Amino acid sequence: MAHLFDPLTLLAMVAGIGLVALFQNGARALGRAFAALVPLLRADPAKDRDAARAAMLKIDQVAQLRGLACTDRVKTANPYLTEAARKLANCEKTEQFELWAAQSLADRAQRHGAACKVWLSIADAAPALGMAGTIIGLVGMFAAMDDPAALGPSMALALLTTFYGVVIANVIAAPVATRLADLSERELAWQKEVTDRMAAIARRENVPMRRASIREVA
Repeated sequence: MAHLFDPLTLLAMVAGIGLVALFQNGARALGRAFAALVPLLRADPAKDRDAARAAMLKIDQVAQLRGLACTDRVKTANPYLTEAARKLANCEKTEQFELWAAQSLADRAQRHGAACKVWLSIADAAPALGMAGTIIGLVGMFAAMDDPAALGPSMALALLTTFYGVVIANVIAAPVATRLADLSERELAWQKEVTDRMAAIARRENVPMRRASIREVA
């Protein structure tokens, strides 16, 4: 196994792949892609969805009893749900909330897609750079055919770069991209479910007769 680890070759591969990803996606997207590794293992969209549904029952009850202006009093642990409840309480018209929800979800989908794109570009670049290293190693071999002692390092370079490219692409980058895409799809699904339900509550509570009855109760 020790022969499979060459720090300089691995460092050169990682640096080259990083530059390709930087040029293709930009520094901001690259930073977000690596920041997405933090919740990669801890994220649980199913748990967040169930917690959001439970919170929505409370928000619905508060809206029926006290009106939309009090819905932000429901405490939730999820930042998106907290922000959505605050927007629901402060929007005078249902259309304002629906516009915010659509834009917010679109922005989230774009950010998630940018992070996945970075990891996909890494998965694409790694084998290509590995092949480039293989060609360089083969050129070194053919250039040193009269010196048998020089054939070993060139052959090692040719094989190691291919090996590192395959590992980085198929063991690291591609699985990370797949996992991020799955988490994004499931997260956006429950967030859309929540915002659709909030919009329905807003339409119900903004009916003139309904608002008048709430004022009488208050």
